[in-house]
Amino acid sequence: MKFFIDTANLKDIAEAQELGILDGVTTNPSLMAKEGITGKNNILKHYVDICNLVDGDVSAEVNALDFEGMIKEGEELADLHDQIVVKLPMTKDGIKACKYFSDREIKTNVTLIFSAGQALLAAKAGATYCSPFLGRLDDISTDGLNLIDEIRQIYDNYGFETQILAASVRHTMHVVNCAKIGADVMTGPLSSITGLLKHPLTDIGIAQFVADYEKGNK
Repeated sequence: MKFFIDTANLKDIAEAQELGILDGVTTNPSLMAKEGITGKNNILKHYVDICNLVDGDVSAEVNALDFEGMIKEGEELADLHDQIVVKLPMTKDGIKACKYFSDREIKTNVTLIFSAGQALLAAKAGATYCSPFLGRLDDISTDGLNLIDEIRQIYDNYGFETQILAASVRHTMHVVNCAKIGADVMTGPLSSITGLLKHPLTDIGIAQFVADYEKGNK
């Protein structure tokens, strides 16, 4: 399973990259605003800065809601860097734009997916990634992991190459369960990745090893 980090924070991205296990980055207008990145030129520059930090795909989201606007913004984003993936909303015009870009071999990520039917449409349109938001489904007492499982079954049934990008991952068990189900990618905050490092028995074991070494080497 690929590990993406969902942020616009360059420090967090660099820390994840230094671990040696980072495969890409996803971000969106809300995450940009959280980091104080505003204004078109600043946002475009920030996408390039992110691409220069990582080796893998970087999802950059369009703001337009109409087909023509999505095409214009998407082409501009794709021209920024060869690692850019054009992120499109799950709407009628978003699916049309996805097909437009996939026909031109421009990578796409269809986002805000909350049903297996939406994921099926994204795959039919040739999306590189589809992003089901399991955390947001959990927030309304719906099983987000079940959606990942349904999409996996549908994609496997028909050999779709679209990758399931489990989005809105909140914690380490989301990551582990997505891996068990067969999500191709997870994206979440840095804490959802670094949290996988932690186990109390590991800490206890290290402390014991250090103590035993010091006893025998003083």
